[in-house]
Parts: sequence; C-alpha cells; structure tokens
Amino acid sequence: MVTKEKRADAQRNIAAIVDAAIDCLSRDPNASTSEIAKAAGVGRVTLYGHFPSRADLLDAVFLHAIEGGEAALGQVDLTGDPREALTRLIESSWHLVDRFRSLLVAAQDALPPGRIRELHADPMVRVERLIERGRAEGVFRTDLPTSWLVGAMHSVMHGAADEINANRLTPDKAATYITATVLAAFTPPGKPVPAS
Repeated sequence: MVTKEKRADAQRNIAAIVDAAIDCLSRDPNASTSEIAKAAGVGRVTLYGHFPSRADLLDAVFLHAIEGGEAALGQVDLTGDPREALTRLIESSWHLVDRFRSLLVAAQDALPPGRIRELHADPMVRVERLIERGRAEGVFRTDLPTSWLVGAMHSVMHGAADEINANRLTPDKAATYITATVLAAFTPPGKPVPAS
C-alpha cells in the first residue's frame, strides 16, 4: 500500500513539474530548474529525482506539449481541396507553435536537432498524408520527395517562431506568411501558386 501511495505521489510530482516547466519556460526559455521546482511546489532534489538533467526535463516537457497539440490538430478538417486543408492545418499548427515558441527555444538549446524532429513524428505523419493526397490529386509537386516537403514546412514553421523571437515578424502575420511560403514551395513547377 505504501508503494502505491509513493507511486501516486511521484506521478503527482512529475505532473506538477512538467506543468510548471511548461508555464515557466513558455514565459522565459532560460528559466532555471530552481524556478521550475519552486513553481511546482517541490524541491530541487525531487525534480532531479525524476529528471536527472535539464535536457531530460525539456524532453519530457516538449513531448507533453506536442502530445497535447496532437489532440487539437486531430480536430482539423483535412478533407476537400488539399491546398485548403493545408491552409487550415498551418493555421492550427501555427497557434500551437506560437503558444510554445519559447519552449521551442529552450528545447533547441538543450536537445539535439534530431530529437526535436523525432518528437514531431506524429504531427509530421499528418502533414505527410496530406501531401501524398495533394500529390495524387496533382496540386502538390511530385519532383521532390514527400519527406523533403514535410521538412520544409517544419522548418518554415520554426523559422517563423525564430523571426518573432527576433522581433522581425509579428505573431498575427505569421500564419499568412507561412501559408504563402509553403503553398509556393508545394505547388508543381509551372503551375500558378494559389492565393493564400
């Protein structure tokens, strides 16, 4: 019985630490583990007992944020014209990227690029399927690999977050810029680029 109570306490502590880390790192990507532990209502020893390093904590936090975002993206209507579906997906995806852009900065500082991409695997599958459908319908280019197009969209999204953090772009314009850039990149050579 004591073991179950300890497990329940540990799960509550982990949840509190992850929630506090999301909150703290979303405000300040350089938030310290001490600040996060304090916000979670636990000591640093408890935090490090569950997350031995800042990178371990950021990995868990970034994964949690992406999993939460996946639920929202699963509600996006991807039927109909693939270009219009892509526009809807970019709009919804951008809201998530914008919400967590400081968290992304923290993750980029602590995690290897391959891990950040790996954590995006599920959202990327959704984009991949949409691109494949657009290619089959002749509205997305087929001269470049799907994986390249998925990566390009991922890079443009994260590039927009970097531009906002550098004060060269405002969040309200980002989705429009991303959509225009991605639609132009996905349009088959020689075909007119649709207005975004």
